[in-house]
Amino acid sequence: MHYKTKNNKFIITAFILLISIALTDKATAQIFGGLQNPLGVNWRQINTSGFQIIYPVEMESEAQRMANNIRYIFPKVGRSLNVRKTTIPIVFQNQGVIANGFVQLGPKKSEFNTTPPQQFDSQDWLNNLAVHELRHAAQFDKLTNGRAYPFPEQVYFAWMGISIPLWFFEGDAVSNETSLTHAGRGRQPNWIMPYRTALLQGKNLSYSKANFGSQKDVAPGYYQIGYLMASQIRQAAGKFVFDSVLTDIKDRPVRIYPFAKSLKKYSGKNGKDWYEYTSAKVKADWEKQAELSPAKDYPVLNQEAKYATDYSLPVKMTDGKILVLKQSKAMPAAFVLIDQDKREQRIQGIGQQEQPWFSYANNLIVWDEVRLDPRFQQRSYSVICTYNLQTRKLNKLSSKSRIFSPTLSADGSKIVAVQIDFSNKVQLIVMDAANGKIIRTYPNPENLLIQTPSFNNDGSVITYVSVKEAGKALWTVDASGKTTKLINETPQQLSRPIFLGANIAFNAHYNGINNIYSIDVNSKKISALSASKYGAFNPSVIKGTDSILFNNYNLFGYEIAQTKIEEQKPGKDNFVFFGAAAEKQENTGNVFDNIPDSSFTSTPYHKLGHLINIHSLIPVIEDEYKGGLQFNSNNLLNTFDAYAGVNYQRDLGRFEYNAGASFKSLYPIFNLTYSNRPRRTFYATGAGTRQGDWRENYVRLQAVVPINLSAQNHNYNFSVNAGTSYTQRYDTQNLPANFVTAIHFPLETGFTFTHTTRTAERDIAPKWAQIVRFSYYSQPFDKQLSGDLFAVAGFLYFPGLAKNHSFLANFNYQEATGIRTYNNDINTVYGYNNIMAKSRLKNTLLFNYRFPLFYPDAELGPLAYIRNVRGGVFCHYENVGTDSNLSQPKTYGFELHGNMNLLRYQPNVDLGTRFVFVNKEYHHNPIFELIVNYTF
Repeated sequence: MHYKTKNNKFIITAFILLISIALTDKATAQIFGGLQNPLGVNWRQINTSGFQIIYPVEMESEAQRMANNIRYIFPKVGRSLNVRKTTIPIVFQNQGVIANGFVQLGPKKSEFNTTPPQQFDSQDWLNNLAVHELRHAAQFDKLTNGRAYPFPEQVYFAWMGISIPLWFFEGDAVSNETSLTHAGRGRQPNWIMPYRTALLQGKNLSYSKANFGSQKDVAPGYYQIGYLMASQIRQAAGKFVFDSVLTDIKDRPVRIYPFAKSLKKYSGKNGKDWYEYTSAKVKADWEKQAELSPAKDYPVLNQEAKYATDYSLPVKMTDGKILVLKQSKAMPAAFVLIDQDKREQRIQGIGQQEQPWFSYANNLIVWDEVRLDPRFQQRSYSVICTYNLQTRKLNKLSSKSRIFSPTLSADGSKIVAVQIDFSNKVQLIVMDAANGKIIRTYPNPENLLIQTPSFNNDGSVITYVSVKEAGKALWTVDASGKTTKLINETPQQLSRPIFLGANIAFNAHYNGINNIYSIDVNSKKISALSASKYGAFNPSVIKGTDSILFNNYNLFGYEIAQTKIEEQKPGKDNFVFFGAAAEKQENTGNVFDNIPDSSFTSTPYHKLGHLINIHSLIPVIEDEYKGGLQFNSNNLLNTFDAYAGVNYQRDLGRFEYNAGASFKSLYPIFNLTYSNRPRRTFYATGAGTRQGDWRENYVRLQAVVPINLSAQNHNYNFSVNAGTSYTQRYDTQNLPANFVTAIHFPLETGFTFTHTTRTAERDIAPKWAQIVRFSYYSQPFDKQLSGDLFAVAGFLYFPGLAKNHSFLANFNYQEATGIRTYNNDINTVYGYNNIMAKSRLKNTLLFNYRFPLFYPDAELGPLAYIRNVRGGVFCHYENVGTDSNLSQPKTYGFELHGNMNLLRYQPNVDLGTRFVFVNKEYHHNPIFELIVNYTF
């Protein structure tokens, strides 16, 4: 048997882990993605106290406000790490509708996505971003002494990724946001609810599973686990424990598991020990809370879940069926009807949402959906879509809009929603449900963030939640525009209010557990309507009855439940606040109280004047024969990347010099690369084989136009590329007289079309997908090296025999002439490189069937955490119609893969084996391949 190792090209930047920290717990931490804004965005900047705030001109007012806030709060944000000042650019991104934020190195910067979400915390959105992300800036400065010279930012970033677990970065930041404000996710029962539910139901999660997730169960994730652990560590070891830990790591950076060792040195336990201690402690506290909190069991109206599944926002139809938005580990988001026997009928798949949301009335469903700009994907939209259950007609009511949380009137004729512009001005609007026309806009003089509005039964009154730094409030506004505040600003997580006759039901956590409450509009008396053990949300009225449907949270997610509209015994507020010790240690109160009100000088930020931003000198290892050093430059707006470096080629004993740049401001992306490199060849002569050497200058220019479109659960991608190059060879040694010393401008062109449907977490590939790719290479300007190559590839993905199985049929064809006669530009059969060819490659037909086997969630000590195991079989043909037929594949066999985290580090490693059997006419032994890939 032959042994082959297949691995990704190794560059140290591949170890730049996910520490580009994402604020929202829905998002995983991110690698610097480099998305662009449209060219027409007009940028300005404010420089103060080490902060360079770069922002679109529409954000002038918010930039001035945040310049005051950021410079005032940072000394308090970094105080427990002994970091009192920093230098960092902060880019305000206002073109998108997905709420997020991150900090990164390489280049050092932070980005705030400024559009506020429709359901988050009970404080100002940008303030929340600032107090969280600035803690990350303090963490990074502590580890680097606030300096990144001489240009090792990406090396620092990589070192942090392999030295420090993500639960610390995020847990410490959430602890910080919770301690320094009246809000923060540590004060939200629903944020930690999945872990509380698991522990109270006897579900013990391993340390790795809690951090890295599961394709089977609901796992809390490193944000939640990190907050709980950070809180316990600070309570036991004091305010400055993490200052000591990070200082020790910085002073002794080259160790195995430096964070675990330093943490044990200063707190007495390593990370796994603290996880086990924390789990036992919080479980005991939550058990006491459960004893003190009255709770009811509610019959489940959906199928029993076997893995994590959410049945969100249930609504009872007139025929007795229940309409929900369902999403699970095995199924992407779609509207589903559930009958009285719990049988399910899928109605319509939908696209990405900022949060799960829809409204139903009179056979019409309305929802908001994220759509990305076809080219500049820093820009995104929130569009309004409808689906008629009777006519099955799908309609998009708005285009290029920023409209959120649409809710229908009872007769289905009007939609109330929230509109947010590029300057974060918020408006409550009413739309015509038939054509999407805005028919009314309500004044919002304080520019409160408005969330999740809804109509009363006759459409004459609207209720909604507002958010500002003081907290959330509940309001109504009538047809005359008169507003009434029913609940004053509070840290309660008020959300999704609906009318129950003259009263209003809403989500809150008055007893320390999320439940459904109602308020009497006249007396303003608040009553509990549910008594859930773990959390109740999203009530909807069952017409003609005295009952409501709602989401009741359980071990596998949001279930459907029903209860009568009657007052429940709410009990006292028994919320367990694990951040109390850290809050007392910080002793700041709300850091956003008493902010100075200064005016700052604002100047234009010239995009062309800030293209070069050299931030890193990194080692690069191409393979076992070639490696060197490389300078990297990326500008802060992600529109210009450049590099320059030198490699030493060990087998040739010579140096290679490289440089390149990518300009991404325009609709096409232009890539220019240059290399001065040594080359070697061997050629036959009458006297035998001889070796020839030379150097060459190689310049390549490429233009790429990527276009991405989406509609509901369908995505369409188009890519057109064209490129050329010039090669000039010199310093020739021992080469024949006819050796070509220049290659003049070969043309490389291509086109790719991709259509995919939205996938679920367990899907190995899209259920349905089609990909077509054309390539053409020619030598029109170089007759001495004439030759063309045309290649086409088609990929068809189909559903398999069972859920999450995938069948792929891939046909590839190429025609090559001249100097390209023996080039291969198509996919080959498995094992191709180990099998002696019988003829020139012309086409391949590849069939692959892949399927999940099981989801072990197995923690093998500190060595590996195995998330899933997958299998596959394949049957591959070559030169169909000439050398073979469909009864005789060239290769066939099976493969086995596992997705895992190794050594408790974040990258997902796909480790697999493949057994390739070869057609007997080749007289070849079976081939064994080891496959190693990684993703972030």
